[in-house]
Amino acid sequence: MIRKIIKIDEEKCNGCGLCAKACHEGAIGMVNGKAKLLREDYCDGLGDCLPACPTGAITFEEREAPAYDAAAVKAAQEAKSAAAAPLPCGCPGTQAKAISHQNAALKTAPLSDSPSRLSQWPVQIKLAPVNAPYFDGANLLIAADCTAYAYGNFHEKFIKNHITLIGCPKLDEGDYSEKLTEIIRQNNIKSVSIVRMEVPCCGGIEHAAKTALQNSGKFIPWQVYTISTDGQILDR
Repeated sequence: MIRKIIKIDEEKCNGCGLCAKACHEGAIGMVNGKAKLLREDYCDGLGDCLPACPTGAITFEEREAPAYDAAAVKAAQEAKSAAAAPLPCGCPGTQAKAISHQNAALKTAPLSDSPSRLSQWPVQIKLAPVNAPYFDGANLLIAADCTAYAYGNFHEKFIKNHITLIGCPKLDEGDYSEKLTEIIRQNNIKSVSIVRMEVPCCGGIEHAAKTALQNSGKFIPWQVYTISTDGQILDR
């Protein structure tokens, strides 16, 4: 059909990309530093791109061109919006997921490359979703950040067969107890292990965990382990 459609003069185009941004239909794109009419059927001929061009490289012409396809434009816009939408949890690195380690890999891993026992992500208390499915029936480990660095066998001793949450009461803002209360209250937690360092400031994570247990209204077995700065378990 003969209809009005845009024409781009490549010699005048300075590659600024403003026309592509102004084209809500997605008909224009940048190719090798120049604006191109990529989809004639996406161009509605209304010319929203014209005033955006600083060099006057865009004009109208009437010529043979496919009809404007409003349905295809809408579908493309919806697909683009879906792809650009942020994850419900925000940063992709905070997306909740379970981690499965193959038994064969655990058996064959050399001693110099001990396998991870972490079974979920994320592990930071503030990032963990309250209702993640991996909390159902979990043995919960609440650990201070430094404990995993101080105690050499941390994965085998504490993380194995546990859902792990970590935090630093000295460096993180706010109190963990409210978040931990909701995790314990809203999920079927079987037990709670608390691992802290011997330094006084680390008592904050123990206090938060005990407060959460009390405020949850549940009776759940719990135990506190204290790690010395030289990597020993001081009490059980």
